[in-house]
Amino acid sequence: MSAQQSRVAEAIRAAGEKRKGALIGYLPVGFPDLDTSVEAAIAMARSGADVLELGLPYSDPVMDGVVIQEATQAALAGGFRVRHVIEAVRRVSEAVDTPVLVMTYWNPVMQYGVERFARELAEAGGAGLITPDITPDAAAEWIEVSERFGLDRIFLAAPSSSDERLKLVVEAATGFVYTVSTMGITGERRELDAAARSLTARLREQGPVIACVGIGLSTAEQVSAALDYADGAIVGTAFVRALRDGGVPGLAETVRTVAAGTAR
Repeated sequence: MSAQQSRVAEAIRAAGEKRKGALIGYLPVGFPDLDTSVEAAIAMARSGADVLELGLPYSDPVMDGVVIQEATQAALAGGFRVRHVIEAVRRVSEAVDTPVLVMTYWNPVMQYGVERFARELAEAGGAGLITPDITPDAAAEWIEVSERFGLDRIFLAAPSSSDERLKLVVEAATGFVYTVSTMGITGERRELDAAARSLTARLREQGPVIACVGIGLSTAEQVSAALDYADGAIVGTAFVRALRDGGVPGLAETVRTVAAGTAR
């Protein structure tokens, strides 16, 4: 992985020294409204998330499961704009020290302007981007801009990726590599795919890497199982559902429960 200083990598390493590994929590910006989504992200950090992943709602979310799709559609219907992500990052970063990443499809960043987005994200205190639909070989502009603004670039690795592709990902990524546990969309899975374990091993063969497993994790037990072989566990659907059904207090309680899976 690229050697630039990374607050995200530091937070994950620190979690691995104190506990079994890191918990990365996802929520979409603007759900159920902008102010509540900011409050929810702050609560997530204070309840045990080591890194925050704020989703940029998008009209064609090819990777998202039903719960997250419904939340992002509600945010869009409520008047979400790309600038709200920058505002949310700023407000969350002022309240907590937890690194804040933005998870976004590439089209909104391109429409906004790659350099403008990066500058505003960095100025707001953001740590970087997770980009599910852009690969390192197609990301020359983003790699150059992210290095200039000191932002992490987190690419995805999937069980179907060739060794050559995994090598590219490991070399280009900073912060961590988002290790996709199952092919398909986000959501909860009862059985964590054995593919995640073998994919993490394949990534480690390509060089030093911080690997965090996402897609399908929703319980403390699943988080603990993922941290047997990965550096971090990413939880999204379970947290979005908790916020939807129980508001910020319900979310905080769920995050605390799931975070127990990071204990040694």
